[in-house]
Amino acid sequence: MTEGTVGTGLIGGVEKREVRVVDYDPGWPKKFEAHAGVIAGALGGSALRIEHVGSTSVPGLAAKPVIDILVVAPDSADESAYLPRLEAAGYVLRVREPDWNEHRMFRTPERDVHVHIYSAGCPEIERTLAFRDRLRLNIDDRRRYEQTKRELAAKEWPDMNAYAEAKTEVIESIIAASQTSGGRDG
Repeated sequence: MTEGTVGTGLIGGVEKREVRVVDYDPGWPKKFEAHAGVIAGALGGSALRIEHVGSTSVPGLAAKPVIDILVVAPDSADESAYLPRLEAAGYVLRVREPDWNEHRMFRTPERDVHVHIYSAGCPEIERTLAFRDRLRLNIDDRRRYEQTKRELAAKEWPDMNAYAEAKTEVIESIIAASQTSGGRDG
């Protein structure tokens, strides 16, 4: 594709997938570590930070069995710095959002790992980490979030994005609580 015709949004279009929330798997951190090693090897210094985020990063929290990985790049808009290397390592570009924090998301062909790329300094990095850390430290918020996810997973969704959007209110309230208490309480 030439510049200006690069696909944005969901690469490949909407996919209807079952939303399945399972009990916490103590193997999730090891799976993250394995993929973090692959990503670090592929990107070298282009990966300024690699973090396990999302529900699988919170011990004891039920989750969709999909490992979410946050990668901080110097400039996520500069796909030439990471896209060919991630593709060579086996990851497939799924989301390109130049209008939302220059976010990119890759996934494994098995769809069990999502790699989110943001630019250094992007506020979404700290929001994501604040949410994870709050859930790790606050049992009440962890229970509330798990209950919400289980209730939503029992419903029919046109795609995974609709399910994710339905969680927004509870996620935002947990992020807000992390900012007022520094993630403590629990």
